[in-house]
Amino acid sequence: MTPRRGDGPDEPTFTERARREQLIDATIDVISTRGYPATSLSAIAERAGLSKAAVLYHFSSKDKLTRAALEQVMEQFSAYVTERLARAAGPRDAIVAYVRAMIGYQQANRRQVRVITEMLLDDEGGTRLKTPGSHDTHGRRQALADLLMEGQKAGVLREFDPQTVALAIGGAIDGVIAHWLAHPELDLDAAAAELEEFTLNAIERRS
Repeated sequence: MTPRRGDGPDEPTFTERARREQLIDATIDVISTRGYPATSLSAIAERAGLSKAAVLYHFSSKDKLTRAALEQVMEQFSAYVTERLARAAGPRDAIVAYVRAMIGYQQANRRQVRVITEMLLDDEGGTRLKTPGSHDTHGRRQALADLLMEGQKAGVLREFDPQTVALAIGGAIDGVIAHWLAHPELDLDAAAAELEEFTLNAIERRS
């Protein structure tokens, strides 16, 4: 029986898609436990229970496989945040939902967060970007800036530069997550509440 293909003759079969997903999941495991520099195709193959040749059949290099893993993580991250923003009743609630969702996804997906930090940051402290602007993969900061502008247009937020404030809020979120990764005992729920208060204090109109 010939494996069923996707939407067209050049699309991978469902079996091939499942194998690619298996390899991406194994890649996430290896990067999150060993770090990106120590991740190799052989290590990924071992984690997936496959031969290195089988890995190369689906991904021709470590770079292509690890980038596919990062892309999947970022897409899932973006979808998680977008879904929660869609439930917000208005601009103010949407900004609170953004802060909560940014923390919530990372709290629930520690392995995936490790992939992001390992592949986008290149120093042991996890603070220096390999490529300036790479932290805004999938437009995270721009999405927040757009929410802030919507709040200003609705008259519920004070006047400020949305891009600058989006960077400040995003940096605060990243700082808390970086500390949590190094110190898992941090109460991330309490930290999320503080970040929410911090954000509202920064953007709401002052009497």
